[in-house]
Amino acid sequence: MLLRRQFLAMSSAAAAAFASRAGAATDPWAAFRLGQALVLVRHASAPGIGDPPGFRLGACDTQRNLSDAGRAQARRMGDLFRANGVTAARVYSSQWCRCLDTAEGLALGPVAEQPLLNSFFGTPEDGSEQTMKLSAWLAGLSGPVPVILVTHQVNITGLADIVPQSGELVFVTLDPAGAATVLGRQQTA
Repeated sequence: MLLRRQFLAMSSAAAAAFASRAGAATDPWAAFRLGQALVLVRHASAPGIGDPPGFRLGACDTQRNLSDAGRAQARRMGDLFRANGVTAARVYSSQWCRCLDTAEGLALGPVAEQPLLNSFFGTPEDGSEQTMKLSAWLAGLSGPVPVILVTHQVNITGLADIVPQSGELVFVTLDPAGAATVLGRQQTA
């Protein structure tokens, strides 16, 4: 009985020490500021699901777009980044208007279109290959400047195996093979 209690006490102490070290090393905002993690952003609120039949990239009037609330949400996301010490970032976006508008609303720097962030909602059979290509592209990114990727639910689910809400920030690290580990999530209202 005494040995069992000693073992449990040692195990608890070791677990607490590990959790303390892991927590310090995986603070999502700190890792992001240092360029050790990136943020996946599901575009801000755009009422509906998918896009209308016949939508076209580059023609926002044919797509599902941000609502007024979604545009305000994008600005609040930018404010959240700034409140957490991030005043500039490399911002990449899907070519869908709702993602580009979200990325621009962050006001954290120029927005670069990245087709690998485009939705495959209408063509789920393309998801695995596109996610592998995205992982390979991400593995080639380097540098201390924080990286923000504005994309769609299916893309984030494919990469990080979670289903984010509209306007949610998902902090991830990538291993050398491009597999994502979620460090944290933050919803913006």
